[in-house]
Amino acid sequence: MLYSAIKAITYKQPIYTALSAVLLLATASSAVAADSNTQATTLQANDYCDSELQSKTPAYKYQSTHQRAMQCMLTQLKEYQQKSMSARQQYFAYKAQAWLTYAIHQDSMNSRSTAGLQAAQFAETILHALKNDTIQDISLHQNIPSNSALMRPDLWATLSALKDSDGITSAPRELAFSEVSLIWAATNQCERGWRESGSHFRMADRWLEQAREAYVNANDSQTNVALQNLIVSYYEQYAPLDTSTDICRGQVLTPIR
Repeated sequence: MLYSAIKAITYKQPIYTALSAVLLLATASSAVAADSNTQATTLQANDYCDSELQSKTPAYKYQSTHQRAMQCMLTQLKEYQQKSMSARQQYFAYKAQAWLTYAIHQDSMNSRSTAGLQAAQFAETILHALKNDTIQDISLHQNIPSNSALMRPDLWATLSALKDSDGITSAPRELAFSEVSLIWAATNQCERGWRESGSHFRMADRWLEQAREAYVNANDSQTNVALQNLIVSYYEQYAPLDTSTDICRGQVLTPIR
């Protein structure tokens, strides 16, 4: 298939031993740091987490209030990941979870990068929108943040085409996890080299394969041909933007539809 050909041509990352990386951890936060190199230690979550923080004891001896609040926010997100919620609510709830996974990972590494703080802020924005029933105000298309880059135009093309084709109806979790994996992978490559990005690119590829399979199974052949054509159109738009210098400076992604 043309899609497979595109993947074969553009896949730049060597195949390395699979690493154990899970996008089902979580946390949450939206903090204000004194300077850009300091990880936030407070959250803007008191309106829905304060009572829980007061009543629950730490899960382990040195668990900080910041970490407990992130865990509380993860719990809050589960409500919106249920099948009874709309596909859009599920998609964003899973996306917030993925951002929080990134934030807690950075926190556990005591990273001085601003990427973890930005991820937590993205997640908290989503959680507030879910609670306030304003999730429609958040676009499905997110520009790549300044600490990341467009490094896999083939995967980004598939992601964008599935979003435009209502792919979140059949695979909200898979699309959400794949998007954050792509951003996370590029950030890692810019900060620590390609050896740190391979597992996340492979994760994104697997999530997208599952999302595309779910979409194909849910639609007729004519609709699936239209999806493939849209993937090609997005790839042609994104390919010239692909960074080959491992420099992260963000990227504006303009929807075709």
